[in-house]
Amino acid sequence: MSSIHAAIQALFPNLLPIWAHLITIVAIALVVLVALYKITAPPKSAKLEKMTTTEPRWVRWVLTTVALLFMLVFLILPLLSVFGEALRKGWDVYVTALGEPDAISSIKLTLITALIAVPLNLVFGVAAAWCIAKYEFKGKAFLTTLIDLPFSISPVVAGLMYVLVFGANGWLGPWLAEHEIQIIFAVPGIVLATVFVTFPFIARELIPLMQAQGSDEEQAAIVLGASGWQTFWNVTLPNIKWGLVYGVILCNARAMGEFGAVSVVSGHIRGQTNTMPLHVEVLYADYQAAAAFAVASLLALLALVTLVIKSLAEWRAEQQAKAAAETPPERPGQISLATNQTAKAA
Repeated sequence: MSSIHAAIQALFPNLLPIWAHLITIVAIALVVLVALYKITAPPKSAKLEKMTTTEPRWVRWVLTTVALLFMLVFLILPLLSVFGEALRKGWDVYVTALGEPDAISSIKLTLITALIAVPLNLVFGVAAAWCIAKYEFKGKAFLTTLIDLPFSISPVVAGLMYVLVFGANGWLGPWLAEHEIQIIFAVPGIVLATVFVTFPFIARELIPLMQAQGSDEEQAAIVLGASGWQTFWNVTLPNIKWGLVYGVILCNARAMGEFGAVSVVSGHIRGQTNTMPLHVEVLYADYQAAAAFAVASLLALLALVTLVIKSLAEWRAEQQAKAAAETPPERPGQISLATNQTAKAA
């Protein structure tokens, strides 16, 4: 235990002693729990064992321990260090740092940006997934490739693209200046950059779901007299709702944590165009470490909440999939209750 504690102090010398002890205890507890679970886990069936792995038990134990240690060193320890540094000077300093006008402005701007960017991505994601999964048209492969463009382009390059188009010396700059419209170094530019880097998330979650779903149920609902909106609301949406929730969660997390593209188009105007990630950078550059870690801890807390919600959504989707698998198959020609109700309503 002393050697682990010494290693933690060497890696993170600014941690408070109490945090170092707590982290050491957590690390040892994780290893012990994994070892106990591996020893006391009930044996799998021969078929399941053959499907998963044929490695000895000690190999699986070593691999799991190595994975947990990597998570501890590269994820858990840095995360705990952020909260430790944020609370290092006491709760009053922490609350004061979050209550500063610039910090409140950055929090509001981050939330506003997410509230605008996520619904726009929701509309685009559903429309793009519907077109790709349900229709055949020229340029379909190009559209599918184009959706992945933000994944392959650096966020900084994305921000520069918007500067070249909407900046003062850009293609539309003179026209925007003539009509007194400011996009770059203002909230619209931040929203546009955030939308660009986040719009693949929802579409990429929905496309495989809609392709796997097929169109038989929608066609049955239309034959029974349901409108397009009724078909989507009562037939399509129930089948994709958890993928939709998952995509929205990921999109929201990326929107609130985006730095590169927003940094280029924002102008770093304190109290006006600084989002939370930008505000953390400004505070840290000004040697205000306590305030920087306070805002960073709030971002980390939002990330943890997002992770919990994502896990709950995945668990709920798995439960529904298991329930659907255990449900007896419907007789030929039989349709769901929702489709019957839709047809009657029509």
